[in-house]
Amino acid sequence: MDALVQLLRLLLLLLTLPLHLMALLGCWQPLCKRYFPHLMAVLTPKCNRVMDSKKRELFGQIKVPTGASGKVALLEVGCGTGANFKFYPAGCRITCLDPNPNFEKFLTKSMAENRHLEYERFVVAPGEDMKELADSSMDVVVITLVLCSVQSPRRVLQEVYRVLRPGGVFFFWEHVAEPHGSWAFLWQQVLEPTWKHFTDGCCLTRETWKDLESTGFSQLQMERQPPPLKWLPVGPHIMGKAVK
Repeated sequence: MDALVQLLRLLLLLLTLPLHLMALLGCWQPLCKRYFPHLMAVLTPKCNRVMDSKKRELFGQIKVPTGASGKVALLEVGCGTGANFKFYPAGCRITCLDPNPNFEKFLTKSMAENRHLEYERFVVAPGEDMKELADSSMDVVVITLVLCSVQSPRRVLQEVYRVLRPGGVFFFWEHVAEPHGSWAFLWQQVLEPTWKHFTDGCCLTRETWKDLESTGFSQLQMERQPPPLKWLPVGPHIMGKAVK
């Protein structure tokens, strides 16, 4: 099986050789950073329509206090175009974090369309290094379809844990690897080196549930969902929440 994966990878590399050469020379990544937000602006509304009920179920669990403040400090890591904003309840004060500054104009548009939210700020930084955010400063942290493309999912989750207040809740939705030994997993292995260049670093074969289980949350609830878009090589999804 491993030999077949290597052979098929080589064939795909030859078919997409110009792309890999551009990446090797450092020409592709800056171009990708510019076009990727535009691609996401087209794709995320379609994904939201497919995942609408599940997202409402997940984010409907965000509890806004009824006291004097009546606000929830919410951090979204890898916020992208702000596709999740419409699912958040009124009373959320949103801090957005993303390493790609080209998303900001799309975020501004999303906030204008979701007046029930308060927009705090946009922090340009990777999820592995949220030094601009204080310890225990967030009531809620949200990550959706982001841990597939970061350099270190474990380090991102450690940062999530740090910025959450005690009792704070982390909501997640991620795609993960297909079962080992399956033909679907074989194709994920074949496609991943090329797929990453088109999708700003997205890895198809990560086992993110293992990182979630080892982070140290006091509670972890997680369920597995089939891939919402069958024609893509992304595998099953895991969704749920964890409490600090």
